[in-house]
Amino acid sequence: MRPLAGQVVLITGASRGIGAAVARKLAQDGVKLALVGLEPDELKKVAEDCGPEAGWWEADVTDTDSLRTAVEAIAECYGRIDVVMANAGIAAPGFSRSMDPKVWERVLDVDLLGVWRTVHLTLPYLLESKGYLLLVSSLAAIVHIPGLASYNVSKAGVEAMGDTLRAELKHLGVRVGVAHMTFVDTDMVRGVDAHPVFGKARTGIPGVGKTYSLEFAVGKFVEGIRKRSRTVHVPGWIGALKVFRWVIPHVVEAGSRFSVPKADAAALADVQARGAEASSRPTGAGGLADAEKAAQK
Repeated sequence: MRPLAGQVVLITGASRGIGAAVARKLAQDGVKLALVGLEPDELKKVAEDCGPEAGWWEADVTDTDSLRTAVEAIAECYGRIDVVMANAGIAAPGFSRSMDPKVWERVLDVDLLGVWRTVHLTLPYLLESKGYLLLVSSLAAIVHIPGLASYNVSKAGVEAMGDTLRAELKHLGVRVGVAHMTFVDTDMVRGVDAHPVFGKARTGIPGVGKTYSLEFAVGKFVEGIRKRSRTVHVPGWIGALKVFRWVIPHVVEAGSRFSVPKADAAALADVQARGAEASSRPTGAGGLADAEKAAQK
């Protein structure tokens, strides 16, 4: 465990939710925060909460040039990067056969390829500082809930990326962690809950449908960064669940036998009523900001 005071921590998706809350908590340890995200007004507020040495850079993780400009500016500003938390992500509920294909692909572009771009652009600085890379995956990498296929695929890919990088970089002094969390009280989760079809499906999942407080999740993330942990589980039972990974798809299929046909019919009706774009758009304020950015391209 290294003292965090004075370390430069870069966080993507830092405008809201987990990213913003972890930044505010780390600031109490004397960390220099480099905040990256889409919403400049929100980023500015978070930076102000994190103290005079915190900075913010507007960048889109789906735009390599935009992200490269931000990373290079951060390195120039602070002279180093010690920790990177690749956190930027969106979620868009919908069944694959009926949701907007552009939205399905956008989730992968942000949640999986955005993490890869973050890794690719920051790794030279982490190699120099022998730093720590924390990739934010999800319980969705383990439990593949119907109606979140694009999110499940993305987060499973992030987990695989982290596991691979851990082995590739250990001898070079860079430690790699992967964070798995279940539902946490953020704008994104509240947005999913508000969906007329998939909100009910999410809250009806036995055992894993519980929403945990943001403060609880932040504590786990900060502890993981302090220890440079190989895994961060929010909550801890996710680690035990991994042992039974082989049987989980069978359990999900059995549990979905009756609920999915009803939800599928409801999803088609929702698409008919509101259109595929509105029915499957990314959730929460962060998802709206990303949708607006995507529409500009």
